[in-house]
Amino acid sequence: MKNYKLISKITLWVLMIIGIICGVMFYLPYSEGSIEVAGDFLDIPKYTDLFLTWNYVLVGIACLVTLYFVIVKFISTFRTNPKRALKSLAVVVGFVALIIVCWALGSDAQVNIVGYEGTDNVGFMAHLSDSCLYLTYILLCASVLTLACGWIYTKCVK
Repeated sequence: MKNYKLISKITLWVLMIIGIICGVMFYLPYSEGSIEVAGDFLDIPKYTDLFLTWNYVLVGIACLVTLYFVIVKFISTFRTNPKRALKSLAVVVGFVALIIVCWALGSDAQVNIVGYEGTDNVGFMAHLSDSCLYLTYILLCASVLTLACGWIYTKCVK
């Protein structure tokens, strides 16, 4: 058990150090040029791609680790209590259904971004961005509602 704690500490420190390095490089005063937006010139940070890629890597790692632990927990619970495991599977199925609904709500219409001349604001990427925004809004509202209801419940019960 001690090795697991050591491995997790080392992993945490390595990821944090890489994140700090990427963050510092992003905020350094180096720029690739500037663009004019509404009459103002805005600098484009030189290491924007590095910073964004590192964030994508961290989100991917978080998704994979979460998925791994959900599957391991499901298998271990299914061995001891299959009924309880199926209830926990219902939550995962509900989340997948929410993702499907958010995908259906998304649109692949072009998003007009001031100063942007690329092609990542149409088609699949626009649809994905739209869907992620809907999912974020729904999960944020659900979190706030859960916090409010939990607070009300604890005040009324006690």
